[in-house]
Amino acid sequence: MEGGHIAEIVDKGSGVNPLWIPPWPSIEPGSYNSARDTEYGASPEAKLLAGIMGHNTCLDLFGPPSAEEERAGLTVHGEASVLPYEFETTAHGLIAKCTLPSSQLAFERRLELDGRKILIGETVENLSALDRPIAWTQHVTLGPPFLECGVTQFRAPAAPKDFETYTDVPSSGGYTTHLLDPTRERAWFFAYSPASQVLLGYVWRRNDFPWLGIWEENCSRTHAPWNGRTLARGMEFGVSPFPETRRAMIERQKLLDTACYRWLAARARLDVDYYAAVAPAAAIPETVEEFESTLSSSCLTKI
Repeated sequence: MEGGHIAEIVDKGSGVNPLWIPPWPSIEPGSYNSARDTEYGASPEAKLLAGIMGHNTCLDLFGPPSAEEERAGLTVHGEASVLPYEFETTAHGLIAKCTLPSSQLAFERRLELDGRKILIGETVENLSALDRPIAWTQHVTLGPPFLECGVTQFRAPAAPKDFETYTDVPSSGGYTTHLLDPTRERAWFFAYSPASQVLLGYVWRRNDFPWLGIWEENCSRTHAPWNGRTLARGMEFGVSPFPETRRAMIERQKLLDTACYRWLAARARLDVDYYAAVAPAAAIPETVEEFESTLSSSCLTKI
């Protein structure tokens, strides 16, 4: 399997998967041929879009490659979203691994079920003898039928009120970045579908991923493969505020006195742990404590 995406997190009671499945057919990124597979467009993100779905990891780019990197074969959001992965099962979960040859990084993701939680651990290892800055963003994208215009609700400690309900206009799109509260140990986002009464949440350490980017595509992109038919919202938490080239990220250095990338020392590794969870709910919670109370209550309910 290629790309290493978390494609679905399904609430078994309702059958609802909040994560985004694109309205175009998916192929393995390694089989993408720009001359043949024109339905995915001709941009540097075409190879990524050919196989994208759900939650993909942006590493070690968050955004487009430079013109020189593109000619060398790099794609939007870096190698981790398009490379083949090796998988290993464990007693309670799964381990996915890949090596990023151009970036000289090793990436590992560990998944384990804990009640309604999916515990996720990730490791990025620098295989080179050079210290280097990296981008590292969890690109979590939600889609229909969970995502509905004017209906689906969102909460995050940094998101303004106008982002708390998905837009109800016929066509729109955009990206905003939000610095998560530095006084909080944990950060999160919640998404809730009143129609299905399904709640999705992600919770992570704020110091690991201090930025939350909110991306919307509401039938505004008319070129392939979007074709004016795509509804999606990305809740993208990571170490960088904007999807931009490597050079722009490094030159920006800091925003609001917060770094725009992580340093990864030579031959060193970085580890993070976070979790995702889905559950039935009567309303969207406002705090992590309310969210975890909802998860505990739903675990006692027969499903």
